[in-house]
Amino acid sequence: MLALATEVLEDWLVEEADDWLRHGNPWEKARPEYMLPVHFYGRVEHTKSGQKWVDTQVVLALPYDTPVPGYMNNTVNTMRLWSARAPNDFNLRDFNVGDYIQAVLDRNLAENISRVLYPNDNFFEGKELRLKQEYFVVAATLQDIIRRFKASKFGSTESVRTIFDSFPDQVAIQLNDTHPALAIPELMRVFVDIEKLPWTKAWDITKQTFAYTNHTVLPEALERWPVDLVEKLLPRHLQIIYEINQRHLDKVAALFPNDLDRLRRMSLIEEGGVKRINMAHLCIIGSHAVNGVAKIHSDIVKTQVFKDFADLEPEKFQNKTNGITPRRWLLLCNPGLAELIAEKIGEDYVKDLSQLIKLHKFVNDDIFIREVSKVKQENKVKFAQFLEKEYKVKINPSSMFDVHVKRIHEYKRQLMNCLHVITLYNRIKRDPMKPFVPRTVVIGGKAAPGYHMAKMIIKLITAVGHVVNNDPVVGNKLKVIFLENYRVSLAEKVIPATDLSEQISTAGTEASGTGNMKFMLNGALTIGTMDGANVEMAEEAGEENLFIFGMRIQDVAELDKKGYNAQEYYDKLPELKQAIDQIKSGFFSPTQPDLFNEVTNMLFHHDRFKVFADYEAYVKCQDKVSQLYMNAKEWTKLVIRNIAASGKFSSDRTIKEYARDIWNVEPSDTKIPPPNEPRDVADKNSSCTTGILKM
Repeated sequence: MLALATEVLEDWLVEEADDWLRHGNPWEKARPEYMLPVHFYGRVEHTKSGQKWVDTQVVLALPYDTPVPGYMNNTVNTMRLWSARAPNDFNLRDFNVGDYIQAVLDRNLAENISRVLYPNDNFFEGKELRLKQEYFVVAATLQDIIRRFKASKFGSTESVRTIFDSFPDQVAIQLNDTHPALAIPELMRVFVDIEKLPWTKAWDITKQTFAYTNHTVLPEALERWPVDLVEKLLPRHLQIIYEINQRHLDKVAALFPNDLDRLRRMSLIEEGGVKRINMAHLCIIGSHAVNGVAKIHSDIVKTQVFKDFADLEPEKFQNKTNGITPRRWLLLCNPGLAELIAEKIGEDYVKDLSQLIKLHKFVNDDIFIREVSKVKQENKVKFAQFLEKEYKVKINPSSMFDVHVKRIHEYKRQLMNCLHVITLYNRIKRDPMKPFVPRTVVIGGKAAPGYHMAKMIIKLITAVGHVVNNDPVVGNKLKVIFLENYRVSLAEKVIPATDLSEQISTAGTEASGTGNMKFMLNGALTIGTMDGANVEMAEEAGEENLFIFGMRIQDVAELDKKGYNAQEYYDKLPELKQAIDQIKSGFFSPTQPDLFNEVTNMLFHHDRFKVFADYEAYVKCQDKVSQLYMNAKEWTKLVIRNIAASGKFSSDRTIKEYARDIWNVEPSDTKIPPPNEPRDVADKNSSCTTGILKM
């Protein structure tokens, strides 16, 4: 499988293939005995026994199993990945008559399904290969689940019609965003066409089996597949989707008679221009539970994005705030802090992160304050050495490490951070002798290959960095680093070393975030908006222990109603005007003065995320950050309060809530099964199968 790696060449983000399987993977085991066929294209034939999908093109799904051991609980689950393979007889006739090239090309087309991973995040790209990938994983996984389920019923006296009654009791499928949404019509196809269940019964079982997690409210990220593409690739599934939609709309029409606009809004099929299937609507209709990933996000999902559906079935909608695993994001990446905490409150917090609350009694303990500060400084020294080696920039380890690492996207507002850097630079240049809290600003992340504005933002950050880092007047007061190829292994280095965590998305745009939780657990203070999980972090720690600034959701709504005029802020804020004028004039790109015209034009005329509106509040809040950083003891007290309040944000808590509230299961016991006892059964409390592309 080829994934996406990036590097910065001449200040431009450049993608390159990351062939991470070129040397194999020692942790996985191929399972050819469980290889399964997946069908594409073809046509639907109406027969006496029902609909039949015929003349299809078959691709084989080869499973690879990776063991996933639990932490000290004698449980090992299975993550199953799928690799696409062409059947042995694939275009064999072409080969036999001498058309070797066509035979090989067709074989490659089949195997391309799992050759490349789409890197886009928060943006829907309606490509046929992507749809093939989504269905390939769904179809293989569902076949595997049904095989396991039937194996668990071996010897049962139940009839074919009743054997699936207990399916939702043994199988829970969580739709992680809309990418696996085709699982809903696929399971219906299996039940109705193959297992010959009545539609009503099949639909009831399907709904009880599926649950849907929404991960974004950005309209450009929601999948809407063209009807003609689905009809070409999966003709039977389109028929099933139409049937699901008709029955759904009949129900809505009965409850809300003569409300044609509501029917239009709630339909699975979007009319006008190119007819499209709204995959989020399919997920909601076909699931028994729908959740967002932070309180504020779940509220937006229920009251704004999918309000009509929540009005229809309010009991479906709930919240499951994201979490992170403390084993990787504390014990593994920050052993110094992990050991320090264990010395104070014992080691049980590793399995029950809520125990971190016990650290509150050490907030005023001078020895503990010094020890926490020492661990942070050691992490900073290590990271400074790494930066100096990799980026040839000498870093002051005593400076504040101000870090903004995440996907590059307009809504995450790396541009606002960049404007603040320019503002700090201008202040130093204006009065070089004035006291200044030194900062090392680290920005990192990948941009989707086709996301031009994100790449321009990276170019601007690196251009500003060149000017700042090479200005002798600035010296070691301010440095700017753009981290190349940001990934987990790099996150494990930067997060423990961070003083200030930047979580500055426009209120109402970030679903949750998990980086914010990782930084909090590792002793960074947060500067952020009331968005995503920041809201709950502020609730847990106390808003006074975070640096919260800027518009709230209601402020953004009011500004939208009034009309956002970026020019007003530019005219009234001299430091903002100076920064923008420098970008426009080519100060940071002297050989190409017009290079960043697209960026400034966007900020003035097309900025959905209102950077200028929050600029003043952000800069003032950053001044408060600098002021507190000068008082090392008070800063570290806030650090301890934040660590003590981060217990809620463990993935252990999140998964328990999913299990209890959605999957209706309790954790299995930790007894080791006898050596010969089979575990290959689709039981909610046994090993799991995950449908993921193996490429």
